[in-house]
Amino acid sequence: MRDLSRYQGIIPAFYACYDDNGEVSPERVRQQVQYLIDKGVKGLYVNGSSGECIYLTTEESKQIIEAVMEVAKGKITVINHVACNNTKESAILAAHSEQLGVDAIAAIPPIYFKLPEYSIEKYWNTISEAAPNTDFVIYNIPQLAGVALTNSLYAAMRQNPRVIGVKNSSMPVQDIQTFAAAAGENYIVFNGPDEQFVGGRTMGAQAGIGGTYGVMPDLFVKLNQLIIDQNMTEAQALQFAINDIIAKLVSGHGNMYAVAKEVLRINENVDLGSVRAPLEPLAEKDQVIAQEAAQMIVAARRQFLAS
Repeated sequence: MRDLSRYQGIIPAFYACYDDNGEVSPERVRQQVQYLIDKGVKGLYVNGSSGECIYLTTEESKQIIEAVMEVAKGKITVINHVACNNTKESAILAAHSEQLGVDAIAAIPPIYFKLPEYSIEKYWNTISEAAPNTDFVIYNIPQLAGVALTNSLYAAMRQNPRVIGVKNSSMPVQDIQTFAAAAGENYIVFNGPDEQFVGGRTMGAQAGIGGTYGVMPDLFVKLNQLIIDQNMTEAQALQFAINDIIAKLVSGHGNMYAVAKEVLRINENVDLGSVRAPLEPLAEKDQVIAQEAAQMIVAARRQFLAS
């Protein structure tokens, strides 16, 4: 039985960090890492959807994980998403990640062309072979990738001894039960959709990776502990409060991550820059939304973290 304890807990999906000119800022990357460590998270999921991965160059992705590891190595778990839309660059990022000492790499399937399962399997295994001493996490997000992880593909991937489980961001919470039951205790499922963290954990997820954790990591740490303590009444109340915050974050004209970064500026004095085009930056009218979301987080902290 392998030890998966370093992955069990709250793992924020790391936000892309840019300077005032829109270029990757290693300084702001390091600042975000330290902020999240100070909030008590289990680990970080770097260069994924929240990290605007499809809008980064290979060299920028390297820059970001290098800056992350300068602060995080040996302190918290680091999973680096390395998928590009071609195998060659994905393998380059995988090998680079292993050289830096990340705990795991992860990858979505290739997007745009509809590939047969055996091609996706080969893609993932080739990436994994480039990092032969590093754990591998399958990232299932069919609503964006256009292809869903099936039981047959997951069974085939479990022949790779480096595969440790699935980051499941599909919307049906039953998928978590399906993957957990199919693989057994030697594998892990990460809950993806933040709005159903309680549902995902009760259906078999042992951890969570989420895009809104970054603005309220302590609330998710508390939520996870309430589930561990089997205090489901309080867990439900906190989940509902979190869902109200998420609804506010996604209600702006600008992209949700632009609003989230503004909330971090307001509440934590953490400046990560804007988002990269074609993602829509913060609009002037979004300032009110960000202020309201920031206040909602403060109120939830006062209500649920006081005890």
